Amino acid sequence: MKEVRVNGRAAERVASGHPWIFASDLTDRDGAQPGEAVRVADGRGRPLGTAHYSAASQIALRMLSREVEEIGRDFYLRRLRAAEEHRRAVVRHSDAYRVAHGEGDLLPALIVDRYRDHLVMQTLDQGMDAARGEIVSALEEIFHPAGIVARNDAAVRAKEQLPLECTVVSGEVPETVTVEMNGFTMRADLRHGQKTGIYLDQRENYRAAARYARGGRALDCFASAGGFALHLARKCESVEAVDSSSAALAHARANAEANGISNVEFHEADVFEVLAGYSAARRQFSLVVLDPPAFAKTRGSVQAAQSGYKEINLRALRLLSPGGILVTCSCSHHLSEAMLLELVAEASLDAKRTLRVLERRTQSQDHPILLTVPETHYLKCLILEVM
Repeated sequence: MKEVRVNGRAAERVASGHPWIFASDLTDRDGAQPGEAVRVADGRGRPLGTAHYSAASQIALRMLSREVEEIGRDFYLRRLRAAEEHRRAVVRHSDAYRVAHGEGDLLPALIVDRYRDHLVMQTLDQGMDAARGEIVSALEEIFHPAGIVARNDAAVRAKEQLPLECTVVSGEVPETVTVEMNGFTMRADLRHGQKTGIYLDQRENYRAAARYARGGRALDCFASAGGFALHLARKCESVEAVDSSSAALAHARANAEANGISNVEFHEADVFEVLAGYSAARRQFSLVVLDPPAFAKTRGSVQAAQSGYKEINLRALRLLSPGGILVTCSCSHHLSEAMLLELVAEASLDAKRTLRVLERRTQSQDHPILLTVPETHYLKCLILEVM
């Protein structure tokens, strides 16, 4: 095993519990090859553990273990078994869930999602991509899936100089897979759908939002495949679901039909324009959901993103009367919960609404958060009541 040495700053970062070491902190690469598992040592040669090496990304090392150990099929089998054991403890009411959540399961740059009898995997750095065969073999032993598809079309792979592709790596994978989620039937497009098929990280938040629906009309903004809309439809007189993607709305309509839900109206439109128009027309709703895509994809875009988040929350609050519920989300990990709370507070003052915090939530438990790795905490969900 090659030994890559790092400076004191990187050694301190590893000691603090963070698995990333940047290229600028490497002092000796020892001829390490792209995707290779390497021994990591400090400047004096003291071992820090084992990592995957990337020759392309600014994140040059991703720590796999604090021990110097062989990284092969047995390693992935142990880690994936441990990940699945955790899911057995936390996943309820669904046969679709995340099996491996990268750093959150001590498997950095590896994502594995389960959709009933099928698996979707993403190998997002050179190391995990090189180990794809061993990972597939381990997954087959644990789950005996009908098929596994590699959804390696995520843009982050370009930073690793890896091709963007979507390929079936085991068995057969149909165009759509039907899963059960919180008592609903949902269709997941494993090859072309959002993320790896459908949004799994909001599963617990769907149920939470529905608990506060007390009849009336609800508005689901950035509806995607209709997760929030479907859950609200059983508690509300009617639901309007708005999204700018015709493909996403087609799946949402199919999901509504599959569950016998007929009180949801789907609109293909720009959410900002819809909110502005409804506000001008003095439309009123009993509950509004805001679940936008990440506005802040980089640290440098946070300021502009804050303006966007404040604007949609301001417009949404103008549609709510006393007793109304706002469910507002952000999946930008660069935007902290404290920042989201602050900008929603500013929006409430501008809208002349007094808000009570009912719940402060995050991603589903099958997307675990490591206390020392803030990047694993990306989804924020606030449930607020207009007083």
